[in-house]
Formats: sequence, C-alpha cells, structure tokens
Amino acid sequence: MKEETPKQLLRNPEHKPDDILFKRVLDKNIFGVMKKINQTFSMADIAFEWKYYKDGKAWLGKATYKKKTLVWISAWENFIKASFYFTEKNRPTVLNLNFDEAIKTSFANREPVGKLIPLTVDIKDEKTLQDFIILLNHKKNL
Repeated sequence: MKEETPKQLLRNPEHKPDDILFKRVLDKNIFGVMKKINQTFSMADIAFEWKYYKDGKAWLGKATYKKKTLVWISAWENFIKASFYFTEKNRPTVLNLNFDEAIKTSFANREPVGKLIPLTVDIKDEKTLQDFIILLNHKKNL
C-alpha cells in the first residue's frame, strides 16, 4: 500500500492563522496540540508570530526568545511540524538529551545545510509534544 504524502496546510495568504482557523482546518487532537504549543511559548516568555512566505507559499510560525530564533512551526494535515536548527558545536549536547531515538538518529546522520543542522519533530500526540518541549528548552538555554 502506497503511503500518502503529508499535506501542508495554511497556504492561503489571505487567511492569517488564529484559533478560529485552526479549529476549522486541524483535526481535534492536532488543534489541542497547537494550543499546548502556544501555552508552552507563553509560559516560557517566547514570542511567536505567523508570517506568510511567498517562496514556500505557506504560513510559517517563528518562535523567538530575545533575538534568537528557536524554532519554526508549520501546520500539516495530521501533525504540527517543528523545525529546529543547530550548529555542529551543539550537536553533541542535543544528542545527549532524553527524546525519541528515531529523531536522534535522524539528526545524528543529517548533513549541515550551510552551517546549520536541521532537526524536525512531527508533533501529533503527547509523547512528541514532550520531545518538542525538551528540544525547545534546550535551544532556549544555549
């Protein structure tokens, strides 16, 4: 059986992401995940804003602490994608964290894009949300 390619949401530049839109386009569980992500940002004093990017033809959320970009967020049909970027210097500290082994292995084997190494987490449940929070706190404290 052929696996379906995930579908990215939030592609209309006229529809700025908010709770009303999320409730309409996200699965009930994923909507709950998005609310918890926003609560996590709020409690950690992390600024978060959505911006439409013409090159990717989609809305991306950018989380920042002071002037440092922590993570990029995008909404997909069955999950929220979180994209972190680390330097080679930080790779060992990330690999020492307690989060999903499959994500760790993927990150350990990733080649840098320029000077940064991407690490993505598909947040779809409580377990992956916890992995996201571990990585977010680590990135914030670097």
